[in-house]
Amino acid sequence: MKARTYRKDKVGVVTLGCSKNLVDSENLITQLRGNDYQVVHNSADEANVIIVNTCGFIDRAKEESVDTILHYINEKNEERIDKLYVTGCLSERYREDLQKEMPEVDAYFGTLEMPRLLARLKADYKHELIGERLISTPSHYAYMKISEGCNRTCSFCAIPLMRGKHISRTIESLVQEAHNLAKKGVKEIMLIAQELTYYGLDIYKKRALPKLLDELAAVEGIEWIRLHYAYPSKFPLDIFDAIARNKNVANYLDIPLQHASDGVLKRMRRQITRQETEDLMQIAREKVPGIAIRTTMLVGFPGETEEEFQELCDFVERMRFERLGVFMYSHEESTIAYDLEDDIPAEVKQERANRVMEIQMEISLARNEAKIGKTYKVLFDRKEGEYFVGRSEFDSPEVDNEVLVSAKDTYVRIGDFANVKINDATEYDLYGEIVL
Repeated sequence: MKARTYRKDKVGVVTLGCSKNLVDSENLITQLRGNDYQVVHNSADEANVIIVNTCGFIDRAKEESVDTILHYINEKNEERIDKLYVTGCLSERYREDLQKEMPEVDAYFGTLEMPRLLARLKADYKHELIGERLISTPSHYAYMKISEGCNRTCSFCAIPLMRGKHISRTIESLVQEAHNLAKKGVKEIMLIAQELTYYGLDIYKKRALPKLLDELAAVEGIEWIRLHYAYPSKFPLDIFDAIARNKNVANYLDIPLQHASDGVLKRMRRQITRQETEDLMQIAREKVPGIAIRTTMLVGFPGETEEEFQELCDFVERMRFERLGVFMYSHEESTIAYDLEDDIPAEVKQERANRVMEIQMEISLARNEAKIGKTYKVLFDRKEGEYFVGRSEFDSPEVDNEVLVSAKDTYVRIGDFANVKINDATEYDLYGEIVL
């Protein structure tokens, strides 16, 4: 048995999953530091208390979460850490199972139990720190969660099981947070939620995203506002008007469409048809000329025939989305679709995902090559090797295209904007030079 020596608790917060989880971790870190804790994020260096913020969205994410917990259980057994706590979506959804299978964890907490987690650490939940969130992203951009939970009933989705019903934050609290972020040097905020277009219905009794955009656009110092995760059914068209009238709202919309076959959309309970989807895309491009539409598709849903999949491929070719990603269906217990037979083999799901991405690669290359010779405003995120790497207003961090400028004969300060003339392009990257 190793002899223990006294040391002041240092907490390591490990974040898995999406940007919404990242914001939760940032809020947790803010509270802990407000209670005079030393905290490190996504690093266990010298930390003796570990908090794993898990993801439980699909099989791959759940496996990563379980593997991470097991890693820190081993660290605890080897007495390299003293305490291990687990929070987040996986813990919310499978707490009883996790407690039985991994009793070495000191305590499990759900997605909305931060006060309980803080109390376990003998820390107070400080209401005055709400909106004062520390960010772990590069200092010039931040995610802003405008609501929690989701009221939609998509048959494949387990998010409502983990995040509960939709709860909007007030416009006033979000505007105050934006002011605080701007004072810290944040120039770009990305609005995130399980479902953006539902914002305000619960507290204002009407959809209030356009009003929120107008208010945020007036915050001095915020130069780009970006919209993530909108639901296409009954999409409020005045959102497009708000994008068009506010110059610092990026011409960008992340709107996961999931599929294009009416049969699959019906089984998914998406409450929209292919034709209605096409009409919405046309309206978006008419109301906001030059808008970049990011979407995601879900292949391998139960019963998806080759004909239905081909409908999706034809749709992607026809719509020519600026940005597109693909998920393979994951059979999630307690969802509506779990009653259906998961009858598409894994290798077929992978092959279909590859086929969609091959189509999108050709579209992306053509769209990028059309930008050669044009000049775009670019926000620079980092230096990598021989290049400064940034993004145009049509690109969100980590998931979209990037703009690369040679660092051999040019200097750019990270977090600054510059005008870049594009002189070369690949499927997912643009190369250019800074122009005055």
